[in-house]
Amino acid sequence: MRILVIGESCKDVFVYGAVNRMCPEAPVPILAPLEQMENGGMAMNVKNNIQTLGAQVDIQTNDNWETITKTRFIDKRTNHMIMRLDHNDNSISRNKYLNSIRYDKYSAIIISDYNKGFLSEEDVLNISLQHDCTFLDTKKILGEWCNNVKFIKINNYEYERTKDKISEELQSKIIVTLGPNGCRHRGMTYPVKKTEIKDVAGAGDTFIAALAFKYVETQDIEKSIIFANESATKVVEKRGVNTI
Repeated sequence: MRILVIGESCKDVFVYGAVNRMCPEAPVPILAPLEQMENGGMAMNVKNNIQTLGAQVDIQTNDNWETITKTRFIDKRTNHMIMRLDHNDNSISRNKYLNSIRYDKYSAIIISDYNKGFLSEEDVLNISLQHDCTFLDTKKILGEWCNNVKFIKINNYEYERTKDKISEELQSKIIVTLGPNGCRHRGMTYPVKKTEIKDVAGAGDTFIAALAFKYVETQDIEKSIIFANESATKVVEKRGVNTI
């Protein structure tokens, strides 16, 4: 099994600290840093999850991904996020290398599209025309440009935002993630076990990685959804962005 991930990446940074007092100049907590964790985020997190599952994986992403940071400042005792600071979010250029990819080398393609400019609608259409097992996780409003994608994963907020644009054909491809309530596909809800949620960051990346991995292995979307639910549940039980 060999999977290709295409999409934007960043570096996720988690600064954990102690909050013992409030700022005297403004009603904000003062964080004394204790430790810092860093890892690849967005498409890079999808890649890392697939690698952890044991499949071969390649990635096409922005060269400057390590300069694009999403830094979360968190009280270590309560796990409460005080703020998130994003750097260079608007510095992602469009992918210029899609025509050089040998798509026939791969069992599946995952498009991890955060809608930051790396992929256009036309790019997604062209990728899906090149491979018949393409998975899409996108922040774009859906349309005819994704008709050839095999399965589309979006969260419930994204679904509500785009549902009026969804054709009957697209509806059958969509898997809507529902947070602690699991996910929905073709009118059926797939629940997840109740658990203590410590951090939801990166859970969607884990879901799409596990979904594609299991589908390549089984060709069974129901088994793949159940596995993806279980995998995402495991990572939200940990602090920070984690792999399966």
